[in-house]
Amino acid sequence: MGAPTLIARIKGCRYALLKNPEHLTDKQQAGLARVAQVNKTLYRAYLLKEQFRLVFQLRGRAAIGALDDWCAWAGRCRIPAFVDLYYRVVEHRHSIVATLTNDGLSNALVESTNTKLRLLTRVAYGFRSTDNLISHCLLHRSGYCPPLPGRKQAA
Repeated sequence: MGAPTLIARIKGCRYALLKNPEHLTDKQQAGLARVAQVNKTLYRAYLLKEQFRLVFQLRGRAAIGALDDWCAWAGRCRIPAFVDLYYRVVEHRHSIVATLTNDGLSNALVESTNTKLRLLTRVAYGFRSTDNLISHCLLHRSGYCPPLPGRKQAA
């Protein structure tokens, strides 16, 4: 009997829990306050999510300190999903710290090139040979198709 009233009291708060706090409307802020009163575990999970998001907004020593604070809290929070995440973060801490301390390093250019090449491969479906695909990719990428080693020149 108590569960339906609990569900009814936090109904409509899903988007408030998913959105960034700076983008919440007044109604969503009221819903979040209602969640804080009604379901302490759900609100604690929301705060853990927001603190983890904050870790990646910061840089340098501040980010590492925030990550350590988050790990201390998540390791003892007794929410199974966050405890599992805590163990994964601890396992990969070295890589996460490297990400937090090295500004400007990104694999975005490589990922965008891979995505474009996958698209061109899909467009080139039905070409008779891979030479045509390679020429198509080079032409699309740079506008120039250099002579490829071991291949005949186009007339």
